[in-house]
Amino acid sequence: MAAEIDICGTGTAFGTFGELLQGVLPEGDRHFMVTFPVAGWSRAVFRHSPGREGFTVWPPHKRKAVRIAELALAAAGRTGGGSLELSSELPEGKGMASSSADLVATVRAVGAAVGTAFGPAEIESFMRRIEPTDGVMYDQIVAYHHREAELREELGVLPPLVIVGHDEGGQVDTIAHNRQSRRVGEAEKAEYAVLLDELCAAVRAGDLPAVGRVATRSAELNAACRSRRSLPELQRICAETGGLGVACAHSGTVLGILYAADDPELAVKVGSALAACAGLPGTTTVHRSLGRGDVWSASSMEVTVRETPVPARGASTESAWGA
Repeated sequence: MAAEIDICGTGTAFGTFGELLQGVLPEGDRHFMVTFPVAGWSRAVFRHSPGREGFTVWPPHKRKAVRIAELALAAAGRTGGGSLELSSELPEGKGMASSSADLVATVRAVGAAVGTAFGPAEIESFMRRIEPTDGVMYDQIVAYHHREAELREELGVLPPLVIVGHDEGGQVDTIAHNRQSRRVGEAEKAEYAVLLDELCAAVRAGDLPAVGRVATRSAELNAACRSRRSLPELQRICAETGGLGVACAHSGTVLGILYAADDPELAVKVGSALAACAGLPGTTTVHRSLGRGDVWSASSMEVTVRETPVPARGASTESAWGA
C-alpha cells in the first residue's frame, strides 16, 4: 500500500450589516466607513495540489476568490494549484460584505492549508489588488478607508446588538457604486468628521445610545443621495418600540433597527418591530452583531492520509485497481 496525503485548509470571515457610519472626510476627500460586524459568515475550504497548475472553484462565478487564492499561495512561497469551495450565510448584493467575507475566508483557508498565518495587513494588501473592501479582516470594529483597502483606526468591540433588518429588495453592485462619484459639500464633510469622532468615542466607551444616534444620522445623510423609501417608517417603528437607532447598508439594500441584546424587554420590542415591519414591501429578518466573547473568525488544517494499493509486479493496472 502507498499513502497519499490530502491537506485541506478551512477559513471563515464574518459579514456586516452595512455600516454604522459611511461618508467623506474633509482631509483629501477621503471616503471612509465604520464597520458593523454581524454573526453571519462565509466559509472557504481549500485543497492544495502542489503537483498541478490552476484552480477550480465552486460556485464557479467566484472568480475573484481564485485570484486572491493565487496571490496568497504565491505569498506563502508555494507553487501548484488547488480546489476552492465557498459557502456563505451572507446574501449577495445587499450590503452585508458577502464578497469581502468570501475573499478573506479564502486567504485564511489557503494559509491554513500551507501552514501560513496571514495577518490583517497582509490580507489587505491582497484585497487592494482586487476590489474595495469592508475591513472584515479585522476582528473588531474599525474605521476604514474602503476604496483604498486601508485601515484608519481600530476601535474595539461593542456589547452585542440585535438588529431587526429590512431588505428593500434588489441588489447593488458595490464595485460600480464605488466607481461613481457624488459631490459632497464642505458642510457635509465637516459633519461626517464630527460624526466619526463621536462614533469612535462611543464605540470605545460602549455607549450604545450614542452609536444608535450616529448610525441614524448616517442613514439620513445616505437617504439624501439615494432613495431609502423605508427609512422614515423604520425610524417611526424604532421610536415606538424603544430602539436605539437605525443603521443601513450605504451601498446596499438593507436597513435595520438596533436594540441592545441585553435589554430586558428585548423580546417584546423585537416582536413589536417585526409586526410593524410586516406591512412594508420587502423582507424582514433578525440579526445579531458580534460582541465581546464571540468567536469572530477561524481557520484550521485537516490532513487526510489515503491508502492506495500498489499494483503487483507484472500485474496490469486495471486488475490491481479493479475494473
